[in-house]
Amino acid sequence: MNFQDTLLSLVIPLFNEEENIQLLVKSIDEALNEYKFEIILVDDFSTDKTVNEIKKLNHPKVKLIEFRKNYGQSSALAAGFDNAEGDYIITLDGDLQNDPKDILPMLQKLHAENWDVVVGIRNKRKDNFVKKLPSKIANFLIRKATKLNIKDHGCALKVFKKEIAKELNLYGEMHRFISLLAYLNGARVSEINVNHHPRIYGKSKYGLGRTFKVFNDILLILFQRNYLQKPLYLLGNLGIFFFALGAIINVYLLIEKIMGNDIGDRPILILGVLFVLVGIQLFTTGIVIDLQMRTYYETQNVRPYKIRDITSYKN
Repeated sequence: MNFQDTLLSLVIPLFNEEENIQLLVKSIDEALNEYKFEIILVDDFSTDKTVNEIKKLNHPKVKLIEFRKNYGQSSALAAGFDNAEGDYIITLDGDLQNDPKDILPMLQKLHAENWDVVVGIRNKRKDNFVKKLPSKIANFLIRKATKLNIKDHGCALKVFKKEIAKELNLYGEMHRFISLLAYLNGARVSEINVNHHPRIYGKSKYGLGRTFKVFNDILLILFQRNYLQKPLYLLGNLGIFFFALGAIINVYLLIEKIMGNDIGDRPILILGVLFVLVGIQLFTTGIVIDLQMRTYYETQNVRPYKIRDITSYKN
């Protein structure tokens, strides 16, 4: 397919990337100079001169979205998707590690093979161990727990059909699993090898603490996938198990009481009751809170971010 008459929307979240802005936009211009595109730069309340560097460019294809405060990468992507006008939406990082030259091969694969999402694979990833470890854990767990066999969920370079990207509900830190969320919504997802460059300017925003967040987010996604529409399948089975366990304990204590033994001061009685109540209460409270958050964002059409200003340089 010839994409020269198709508008492409590049969505790029930014946080303290002042030294990368000019080189980033230049690399996109060089890679897509024969195509129609818009660059949506979402500044997540940077504390350096990122916004000033963007405004200096006065680039006709740049749209700058400024957040009122730091909301995180998921909200930045959500804002970019909401304001994208293209038929295809492309995401990439603002740290120059993704190569805009890979966009066209990804688009060709998406169209030729009728995929909804194409994800990049960083075969020769130029990151240190601290950044690689959480990604390796996440990729392994997702492959084992779902049927989505994608090697590199953490690659920011992705190409979406417009309707797929715009129906995603991103909040919290779900940007890490955006391809999985699309897959769970029914999208056909594929992958392709892409280039990956070492970071030259700025500092990475990731550390080992992200490993625990990754694990928690995967558990949440898997629960939503398997039990969100049928929570009784999970909670009912747990209820039966704990009820049976409690019944066994109570029958045992009843027999002890009939035999004349004192059971009022036995720890097993208190432990059994507390174990049942606390375990179920904590788990069900987490589910209720998550459902309330989804209801707040989705049924009321409330977005998880607030924009200070949007500047377009078309004219």
